[in-house]
This record gives sequence, structure tokens and C-alpha cells, in this order.
Amino acid sequence: MGFERNTGEWLKGMGPESDIVISSRIRLARNIEGYPFRAKLSEEDLIELEIKLANAIQAAKMREQIMYSKIDEYSDVDRQLLIERHLISREHANANGARGVGVTTTENTSIMTLEEDHLRLQVLRSGLDLDACWSEIDALDDALEEHLTYAFDRDLGYLTACPTNVGTGIRVSVMLHLPGLVLTQHIERMFRSVAKINLVVRGLYGEGTQASGDFFQVSNQVTLGQSEHQIIEEFKQFVPRIIEYERKVREKLLSDDRERVEDRVSRACGTLRSARTISSEEAMEKLSMVRLGVNMGLIEDLEIGVVNAIFINQQPAHIIKRAGKAMDAEERDVARARYIQEEMGRN
Repeated sequence: MGFERNTGEWLKGMGPESDIVISSRIRLARNIEGYPFRAKLSEEDLIELEIKLANAIQAAKMREQIMYSKIDEYSDVDRQLLIERHLISREHANANGARGVGVTTTENTSIMTLEEDHLRLQVLRSGLDLDACWSEIDALDDALEEHLTYAFDRDLGYLTACPTNVGTGIRVSVMLHLPGLVLTQHIERMFRSVAKINLVVRGLYGEGTQASGDFFQVSNQVTLGQSEHQIIEEFKQFVPRIIEYERKVREKLLSDDRERVEDRVSRACGTLRSARTISSEEAMEKLSMVRLGVNMGLIEDLEIGVVNAIFINQQPAHIIKRAGKAMDAEERDVARARYIQEEMGRN
């Protein structure tokens, strides 16, 4: 597969506000006219529609070439690796029947076929860059529609398997790193603010997951009754408030409790540089503090892109793929510690 050897463009940490906003993401849900929703498709219809969708992806003129593969061709470890890289959902990996995924070499764009909906388009960008995400995914949507007829109702909009996606079929989200709000126990206040404007906070891997390493995804809940631009503008107005809140908290931590912050950062960095074994959960926690330290100027010998890449590449499937063999949890923890030290030692 080769993904474990690369770093997606969206992880480079070069986008706007990337000290706090890891990535911006826009997804579109689409279904094909004349076919039932995925849950009602027969095995024969699944095979027929998967071929139709794969042909459309390969025929569409896109800005970046998309490499398409059938999910059933991947091993369990490869499927888990795609989940860890945010290229497919857990549900897509674990489903049965014909289905696939197309991914660009930069990993900025992916297309899931026959997940909950017939098509799930996704564009990722580093930092707070929703306009670029929208421009790219809108062009991708148009390119595919030249070869496919979408299920669309003049009154309701795009028809989707989940009622909350009906209308535009859009899901806008930003992945935020908020260690300051967590350390000062202000994170619940942020959750309440988000809920008031009908947004939702989820964990690192979206719906049904818990926050890990002080990472949180904020996304819209409803698409019906709002245009794509209205939803995106709502994010562009609200997310900067969270960014400002986190920055003010970080500044206050440095001015009022600098020694404690420096100690937390130093201990985290020391653990990662010296541990002989470390779990993925502990690595996420320590890396969060290291990332905070880099962005606050407390660590000068690490680049933020390196830290971002370690976050992804220290996960279980990545460790197994890098080793090229099956490993139990204890073996992974040893290999993870070695990998982190190698990466941090290069800077």
C-alpha cells in the first residue's frame, strides 16, 4: 500500500492557524438515481453499482489523479491503516460486499464508494482552509456528475441514507488541538458554546469516538434548510473564536503558571525520547504536550510537521506495517517507542 511511508499533505502543519487547527475537512454524501440506498442493495446490485462508480471515478477529469481500489483487496491491517489516516470510516472498513476507495497521492482527497451512501467525497486541507476545501470538493463533485446522475429532489435537495444529511449532503469539520482548554478545565465551556449553534464535538475519528491527545473535531449536525456557503460561513465565523480562546488560555498559562507548563512539556518530551515501551494512548497524551511546547516556543529542536506525522504514524496499524510482520500489543509498544525516538532524534 505504501501509505505508512508517506505523510499526507494535510499533516504538514503549513496551513492557516495550524498551531491550533490541524485540518479542515469537507465531505459530500451522494447517491445514484435509480438505485436503492446501500442498505437495500442486493449483492448483485452492489457489484454492478461498484463497477459503475469505479468507472466514473477513473473517467472523471480531476485536478489530481485518484488511485482506486476495492476494499476487499486489502488486509485487515491495511484497512485499519486507512482508518488511522482518516481516508475511510471504520464502518466502511468493517462492512461486507462490494465497495472501494479512491485516494490521491497527497491524501488530500478520498472517495468512498458504497459506504452508508453510494458516494462519500472528502477533501482535507492543513489548517483552517475551508474555502480551499470547498473549491476542491465542488470541482470534484461536478467532475463526477458528468458521468453519474445523482438522486435529487427539487424540494429536499440531495437524497441521502441518513435524514440529517438530506439537502446539501455536506459535512464540514475542523480538527482542533486544544490542550490549553483541557489543562485549564475550560473545555466543557467550549462544548456548551458549540452546542448552542447546532454544531457537535467528536473525537479524533469522528462519530462515536472519544477525544484523544486533546484533539477534537467540530462539525455541523444538519444540512437541510441551509446552503453549502451558509454552513461554511458559520464555521468561518465560529472557529476563530475557539482559536482565540485557546490562544488566550495558552498566554495566561505562560504568564501565571509557566513552571508547571514547562515541567509538563519537559516530562512529556523526556518520556518520548527515553521510554523503552509506550502505548498508543500514552504516546498521544505525551505528543499533545510536545506539540503544545513546540507551538509555545518551549521546544526549539522539533518541527511541527514532524510531530503531526508521529501522531499518525505511531498508531497500531502503522507500526505493524512498518515492521512488516504481525505483532501483539507488547511488541507494538516496544516498536512504537523505538520509532518515536528515531523520528525525534532526526531533528
